[in-house]
Amino acid sequence: MLRQEAAFGSCSPRGTPSGREAPCGPSASLSRPSTEGAAADRSSSSSPAPPAPGKAPGPRSSFGNKRSYATHKVASNVPVGTSSSSAQDTNYPQIYRTPLSAGNPQRSGYKSRTPQIGYSATSSAASAHAPSVIAAVVEGRGLARGEIGMASIDLKSPQIMLSQFADNTTYAKVITKLKVLSPLEIIMSNTACVVGNSTKLFTLITENFKNVNFTTVQRKYFNETKGLEYIEQLCIAEFSSVLMEVQSRYYCLAAAAALLKYVEFIQNSVYAPKSLKIYFQGSEQTAMIDSSSAQNLELLVNNQDYRNSHTLFGVLNYTKTAGGSRRLRSNILEPLVDVETISMRLDCVQELLQDEGLFFGLQSVISRFLDTEQLLSVLVQIPKQDTVNAAESKITNLIYLKHTLELVDPLKVALKNCSTPLLRAYYCSLEDNRFELILEKIKTVINDDARYMKGCLNMRTQKCYAVRSNISEFLDIARRTYTEIVDDIAGMISQLAEKYSLPLRTSFSSARGFFIQMTTDCAALSSDQLPSEFIKISKVKNSYSFTSADLIKMNERCQESLREIYHMTYMIVCKLLSEIYEYIHCLYKLSDTVSMLDMLLSFAHACTLSDYVRPEFTDTLAIKQGWHPILEKIAAEKPVANNTYITEGSNVLIITGPNMSGKSTYLKQIALCQIMAQIGSYVPAEYASFRIAEQIFTRISTDDDIETNSSTFMKEMKEIAYILHNANDRSLILIDELGRGTNTEEGIGISYAVCEHLLGIKAFTLFTTHFLELCHIDSLYLNVENMHFEVQHMKNTSRNKDAILYTYKLSRGLTEEKNYGLKAAEASSLPPSIVLDAREITAQITRQISQHQRSSPEMDRQRAVYHLATRLVQAARNSQLEPEQLRTYLRSLKKKHEEDIPGAVGLPGSTEE
Repeated sequence: MLRQEAAFGSCSPRGTPSGREAPCGPSASLSRPSTEGAAADRSSSSSPAPPAPGKAPGPRSSFGNKRSYATHKVASNVPVGTSSSSAQDTNYPQIYRTPLSAGNPQRSGYKSRTPQIGYSATSSAASAHAPSVIAAVVEGRGLARGEIGMASIDLKSPQIMLSQFADNTTYAKVITKLKVLSPLEIIMSNTACVVGNSTKLFTLITENFKNVNFTTVQRKYFNETKGLEYIEQLCIAEFSSVLMEVQSRYYCLAAAAALLKYVEFIQNSVYAPKSLKIYFQGSEQTAMIDSSSAQNLELLVNNQDYRNSHTLFGVLNYTKTAGGSRRLRSNILEPLVDVETISMRLDCVQELLQDEGLFFGLQSVISRFLDTEQLLSVLVQIPKQDTVNAAESKITNLIYLKHTLELVDPLKVALKNCSTPLLRAYYCSLEDNRFELILEKIKTVINDDARYMKGCLNMRTQKCYAVRSNISEFLDIARRTYTEIVDDIAGMISQLAEKYSLPLRTSFSSARGFFIQMTTDCAALSSDQLPSEFIKISKVKNSYSFTSADLIKMNERCQESLREIYHMTYMIVCKLLSEIYEYIHCLYKLSDTVSMLDMLLSFAHACTLSDYVRPEFTDTLAIKQGWHPILEKIAAEKPVANNTYITEGSNVLIITGPNMSGKSTYLKQIALCQIMAQIGSYVPAEYASFRIAEQIFTRISTDDDIETNSSTFMKEMKEIAYILHNANDRSLILIDELGRGTNTEEGIGISYAVCEHLLGIKAFTLFTTHFLELCHIDSLYLNVENMHFEVQHMKNTSRNKDAILYTYKLSRGLTEEKNYGLKAAEASSLPPSIVLDAREITAQITRQISQHQRSSPEMDRQRAVYHLATRLVQAARNSQLEPEQLRTYLRSLKKKHEEDIPGAVGLPGSTEE
């Protein structure tokens, strides 16, 4: 049974490691039960009733040992963190991780994966995307079921995102938002995961996030009143308008209360007052791309090799900073839906492409920025205990802050002559005099030449001598002592080199401190021949590394001196930080500016490597000669380009063609171009017009799923059901060969029914199929277009057989290829006798199938009139042609209509005027 003992909000030092006081931050009152209850239970009790005698209590969470996790076994009909498939043994013990109770000893083997404070702002590109987000999720109960509140904080960035929205029974929005956040840990109420009675939301989240830590806290801590108090206390003035947005959104406030209390506990620090950027993000501001579609389209991860950069992110990622890379990732997963915002980004990209000086000037400055968001995150946290690591971290990050502020003026110079509104707005944001004010205050304490440098010894030196001389007499004495020790170490190693006539040199590493290194021919000099005075000998290629007993003692003296320096420097730095806290909020603007500029520069850089074009936004999806952006990066030559045209009047394309003719690639190409356009990037085409898609759905994969005991067909049905439940008239839907997992008749029936449903909701749909019977749906519905991929037949002289040449060109109408599956089988070296038998059987079945429906002349006439009408409506809405050009276009429409209906005369309304 799951049992989690302890007091979540206890402020007593009893039971905490080393007698340290448990967190008693802004919400110290959380140590007593809330009198107002959870926001999600406004009409019910705030916490569960105590268990009846003789029964084990339900899941309860606690705060105690901050760095330990216990493993508890759960026997449940809905296993925690695993599939709830009926085929799974429900009595099999499952693993569930929760914080250890107060006073429990440290358990080896289980360590918290939550980052602690003390980050370096020089994170690598790989670590920029390492999970560092903690999210709290709460759902209403009773009549409020389906109303979701979320709060999340990135431990590398001092920003809290609040969300509240209504979701349906599939919980698609919750799962998608969590996938975008890629959380390290998820916090939920203990009442959501009662053993044997878990909520559907909890079950779905655990199924979709198997590698994420789950923590439960008592529902009373999801308290909207405390959440609002937190926001009032911690939100910086520039973003205080968020209070107006969230004061009546009780669920996200409740999630924020539990989240902030928990984060302060695990970090063993509190956030400084008025130091966090807190903002509200609803579900209507961005397009929704579910996790399955993101995987099918290879937006972030290559399906063949996760280390491969052949993804949309890899195509567009030329960012220079970790913040820019994170922004690009989040934008790809959540494209914009506001045309005005997208157009402003496109204007910036256009100016960067037209002005080389601006492009290279900005890129040069942006590349010198460190991770500003991570730097801010450390600066606004106040450790509850003064440790050496905390001191060193503060000193380091103050040097990083100085380095960052010194780049503001070069960035302003680079932006000075820009003309687009967005770039001008960023330039104006840098005019804030607080940047100069903070830098001046820092320079009164910190040396002018203290700066960020690569190498641990270089940064150690910078930290030691960061504070100016004559500010603290004791600090000056400690630094002179440190200098003397370092000089003594260098002198001692020189003496050893002379004594033994060996080419010794002084080296340094953060793990070993100072040590001796010698480069020589290791074959000629073995380790046994080294003097006995040298110990801890290691060999790498032609280099020996070792130390001595005297050097170890001197390293200890050096470390002791460093600790004194860091402590005194820390005191001075803390005083300085307390003076600049009130101005530090301007760094949020700087962080946003740098990351956005970095992403826009990345878009412009990608455009210079290929012939991308600026997209337009209308009510039509029209792409002239578009190609697949990822395939272009992989292939040695440019991929075959194709046209696309989808309107409200022809909103469903049914695409046929042989295997390997390019159908799946074409579907992915359309979705990738749509996403690129909606994040503000140019797209791979000669011309491109898009309708804003609020949702992008794909059903492409044909794999089964062992983990959920789903066959190929069952997985198909689950994915198509998800699409049908969530699609609307502003969706882009891509379906690849639906119904292949069952027999032909049922597959055709399901595909036909799905097509009819999608025709009714006016979503833009591309549907590839091998069921040629499905193509005859166009005789019933005028808004269906049939397309096919062409192939050519060639004679293979070596094998004396026909060969198929794939052109990868898309053409109007049904495919004329018959039995192309047999031809593909023959090309795969299947035994000739098998192929011959298959041909005969196929011919017999074909003769038995009833004749296909044929279009009547009246149906052809209605279709032609319908297409003419839709094109006239589209021209009236979107045309920007001059009068003479418009007349020419109308004449071409008339001519096309006459070709579609031989003998048609006197078109109504199509006059020369």
